[in-house]
Amino acid sequence: MCEDVHEQEHAGIGRRAVFVTGAAAALTSSSVSFASAAPRERHTRTVRGTLPPGSPDFVYIPVEVPRGVREIHVAYTYDRPAVPAGTQGNALDIGLFDERGTDLGGRGFCGWSGGARTEFFVRADAATPGYVPVPVRAGTWHIALGPYTVAPQGLAYEITITLTYGEEDRTPRPVYPPERAKGRGRAWYRGDCHLHSEYSDGRYTLAQIAELARAAGLDFINSSEHNTHSAHAHWADLAGDDLLVLLGEEVTTRNGHVVALGTDPGTFVDWRYRARDNRFGRFARQIRRAGGLVVPAHPHATCIGCNWKFGFGEADAVEVWNGAYTPDDEVALADWDGMLVASVRDGRDWIPAMGNSDSHRSPDVIGRPQTVVLADDLTREAIQQGIRAGRSYVAESSKVSLSFTASGGRGEHAGIGERLRVDRDTPVTVRLEVTGAPRCTVRFVTDQGVLFTGDPLPVSGAGTVEWRTTASYAAYVRAEVRHETAAGPLPGALAAFTNPVFLGR
Repeated sequence: MCEDVHEQEHAGIGRRAVFVTGAAAALTSSSVSFASAAPRERHTRTVRGTLPPGSPDFVYIPVEVPRGVREIHVAYTYDRPAVPAGTQGNALDIGLFDERGTDLGGRGFCGWSGGARTEFFVRADAATPGYVPVPVRAGTWHIALGPYTVAPQGLAYEITITLTYGEEDRTPRPVYPPERAKGRGRAWYRGDCHLHSEYSDGRYTLAQIAELARAAGLDFINSSEHNTHSAHAHWADLAGDDLLVLLGEEVTTRNGHVVALGTDPGTFVDWRYRARDNRFGRFARQIRRAGGLVVPAHPHATCIGCNWKFGFGEADAVEVWNGAYTPDDEVALADWDGMLVASVRDGRDWIPAMGNSDSHRSPDVIGRPQTVVLADDLTREAIQQGIRAGRSYVAESSKVSLSFTASGGRGEHAGIGERLRVDRDTPVTVRLEVTGAPRCTVRFVTDQGVLFTGDPLPVSGAGTVEWRTTASYAAYVRAEVRHETAAGPLPGALAAFTNPVFLGR
């Protein structure tokens, strides 16, 4: 096997062309060229450069790929100098676009591994997890760099590109999981819609996720890798009558993350924009056209780029509880409750809440928390309808079950996500039945705030709590089940909470 190696230095950012793609600012360096070669030969080019602080969100390195290439392989490293306390160090993400280009929302996307991998390959019949198999056609490909954070000293990188020549294999036809599982008819189904595997920055295999989901008592999950749909075609053998696998993506922008929940198989949603670019609405509409739901994730998370900046006008639901319950979730819960108050004040649609684990690796617990949805069957469409309608509650595990209803004096009845249509002064009885929450406390929250707090549940964890009100006193009622607290007046961590029941005509 013949191998040709060539090194190329890239000039600093000031000598490159900076341009705007219609979204976040980006930069394109000088191109890397390869000569034609005989089958089975490999040619390698090494590219070095330095990005200063304040670099654009994305830097594209064009690679001129000749005819006859079977595989493209990319490896990269970058320096991580020491920085003062409180100063961000270097973090450099990476991905690949083929000869169809880097246009926002275009067809050239080949994969993204963020900062989870130091190398990857793409060819017609296979690709590294995070990337999709595509033929290596002749033309200008682009390695995409995402300088997530840049140290004051700058970010020096080295990229090694290797082309292997030869006859390509056929790209396999993808097989996707079915959109229906056996189900139990109209029932409460448990799901976790925010999960990560080795197809982005997780450590679980897909098989491990499926096994752990079943062990957690889940009926459905959603594939939600960061900025890639590459896992979609690998779930079919892991779904089954007992586990519905929905397909989606965690669209991970620099101004917040959004879960595309239950999109059509093979749907890729671009992430290369900020709130100031006014592009999110376009991609929210793409998610819905592909049959998915738009769910802003962990909106008050404190990690860089995680805090949600796009507003909630496009949201079908919002992820209020993410993973182990933390102060970030408490803030998100309060913010969501404020949105409920605004919806009844202004007479407009409300946004349901959900909870997911965002599990990446052990000890992250898949199914902690989980969204429990009342759906007509265990199908993609029925689950999405239940989430969109807010017929759901969130529980820390499958051990916790709730039944929450409101009833009037003449047999009127409404459940979670529904409206009890009674006159303003008609007595209303709110009833919560709980199992699996030992020593927890029940609270009823309305548009006026917390109006009822019960005694702790017994050690058995089961109990029934009732409260009486009217529609003139409470526009909605939702239930919280909280653990004991050792922080004085602060409420304990959630064990479960419901979407509201609305009161009044």
